[in-house]
Amino acid sequence: MREISKIVPGPQALKALTHPDRLKMLGILRLEGPQTATGLAARLGLNSGATSYHLRQLAHHGFIETDAERGNRRERWWKARHESTLIEPAEAEGEAYDASMAMMQAVISHHAAAMQRAHEHFSALPLDWRKAQTFSDFTIPLSPQAAKELMDRLHAILWAAKEEAPEPGAPLPEGWRPFTVHLHGFPHVPPGKGEA
Repeated sequence: MREISKIVPGPQALKALTHPDRLKMLGILRLEGPQTATGLAARLGLNSGATSYHLRQLAHHGFIETDAERGNRRERWWKARHESTLIEPAEAEGEAYDASMAMMQAVISHHAAAMQRAHEHFSALPLDWRKAQTFSDFTIPLSPQAAKELMDRLHAILWAAKEEAPEPGAPLPEGWRPFTVHLHGFPHVPPGKGEA
């Protein structure tokens, strides 16, 4: 098993990461390995100047760094410094709480967009990948302690799977592809009038 590198960013770094294009860039660098600003710009439909600015901001806050093994004076390659970002808003206060809430909102939007893309591409998946996919929800009456224990057990399973998987950007065995699991656990809030 390999060790998963993680970052627990401070409030200023979290604020920088809430930009949706920066979240996308960091995700691509983490999942696929080093990229250039030009390549990311073309892929995300951005101009290379804006992309370079976003990459410099991610580097300034410790999320990415230049890849010294690639590129030249005209073409800079960037790589992720960590595989995972951890945010812990439960006991945060003041600026740290506000930054955590903004980051959580950005993540919710990012996850919703990823799930929508998965839904739109479902019909193009081979049958074995269709069977592996799920959009499930479980609402279970629990105490706060039982809910925390459940989340801890699920996280342990996911961290173990990640540790046993190939490193990001490494060649994958035949038939393998990145598989995303979004884990959301929260006390149920019933919809109000007119809400779905």
